[in-house]
Amino acid sequence: MEFIGALQEMGQPIAAHILITVAALILGLAIALPLTLWSARNEAVARWCLGAANLVQTIPALALLALFYPLLLWLSALVGGGIPALGFLPALLALSLYAVLPTLRNGVTGLKGLDPAALEAADGIGMTPWQKLWWVEVPLVTPVLMAGIRTAAVWTIGAATLSTTVGQPSLGDPIFAGLQTQNWALVLAGCLCAAALALAADGVLGLIEQGIRVRQRGRIYLGLGAIAAILAVAAAAMMPSARPVVTIGAKNFSEQYILARVIGERLENLGYSVRYREGLGSAVIYKALTGNDIDVYVDYAGTIWTNEMRRDDIPPRAAMLRTIGDWMEQSSGVRLVGPLGFENAYAFAMREADAKKRGIASLTDLVGAAPSLRLGSDLEFLKRPEWAAVQGAYPLRFASTRSYSPTFMYRALESGAVDVISAFSSDGRIAADHLTILADPKGAVPSYDALLLVSPKRSRDRRFVGALEPLIDSIDVSAMREANYMVDRDQAKATPAQAAQFLSTR
Repeated sequence: MEFIGALQEMGQPIAAHILITVAALILGLAIALPLTLWSARNEAVARWCLGAANLVQTIPALALLALFYPLLLWLSALVGGGIPALGFLPALLALSLYAVLPTLRNGVTGLKGLDPAALEAADGIGMTPWQKLWWVEVPLVTPVLMAGIRTAAVWTIGAATLSTTVGQPSLGDPIFAGLQTQNWALVLAGCLCAAALALAADGVLGLIEQGIRVRQRGRIYLGLGAIAAILAVAAAAMMPSARPVVTIGAKNFSEQYILARVIGERLENLGYSVRYREGLGSAVIYKALTGNDIDVYVDYAGTIWTNEMRRDDIPPRAAMLRTIGDWMEQSSGVRLVGPLGFENAYAFAMREADAKKRGIASLTDLVGAAPSLRLGSDLEFLKRPEWAAVQGAYPLRFASTRSYSPTFMYRALESGAVDVISAFSSDGRIAADHLTILADPKGAVPSYDALLLVSPKRSRDRRFVGALEPLIDSIDVSAMREANYMVDRDQAKATPAQAAQFLSTR
């Protein structure tokens, strides 16, 4: 039943996935087809084009998507704004480049492999170059070219699941959310829908290819009609609501999914239509807020202090919050509505029995034992300023370090794959898994109050900000831990929406 429920939630992700995939394929074809003709007639051009397309394929799709975000930010700043750096555009550009290679390679191979006798016959009857291309070369090369387009379609559908990381809705949304919250029904539903789309796309394009090969227009029209019908349904499903739409951002762990829905519930009760942009990294999400690509999200004081402000001093909590609020307003127009009432700080954790056995209660104690221990961290921590600050205060040298998504980081500690993790102080698994939090006597890690932030566009909207103000100082750390554990526990798991309702009714 849980799987059936997950499938019922796939409507909008499927529609968004179809639209971004088709758009990327069309743009990829618009790039690849002219290059195919040029490359087939010029060896030097062919080497350069195929080399460039091969180079793009060596870049992981996730990295290619991430690279377009700062590039578009830079272009937007260069032209004075107006270029959306989050969502559809970066996903479109990255995925279209992925669609170029199979189309280009098959097209060039097909044109170069044409029977010379057919080309000589076309010349012999006096065809112009364009007549020969249209009446001889295109019909002969189309089956080979269509095979490349089918491959491009399957590749693009698969890669499009990663567009979640740059804020473009897709079937990656349920997959990433399910991985982080261990909702395997959601992961399976997302993966099956992506696989079904790939098979359907290959089948429809195969029908068009057969129609071209055997000269049956009915098959071609049937395939094109199926594509048009699917696009029409997908576009209708994605039609914007008449109500004002608010975009709520979230990073890639359970607490963020929960808090996004706490915010969304309040706004929906006031008549706003809400959409979520989840799975965003710390390096992307704040810039998305300053650029008005998202309207509101929750970040943490220490993250803003170290990542965005580049500060390495650690002032008292009240002074830090005041300084952060002033800096954000002056530098970008972002509004700090206020703290939610709890802190989610980085904290090093060990299995309770292991910490007692080794006599480790603080980071100072950990220094001597670290060379024989393995550290597990989340995907960002080892590249963050906080890790550098900890190493500056405590000369920690571990036997090995490994990065995990937050959910699997706790699993790694439980299974014994690592001995120490960079845990989160508001995580319910700390108590449930009997973990010991190591003290930080030198205060190397700054305060991590959860802060409610609003974009420059929304910062002067009194109705909008007023809807959020009741959330200030409304969530204590014990409630947040309980809500987090509702989503992260192994048995009787709750959805982020259910955990958000728990917080709202306390």
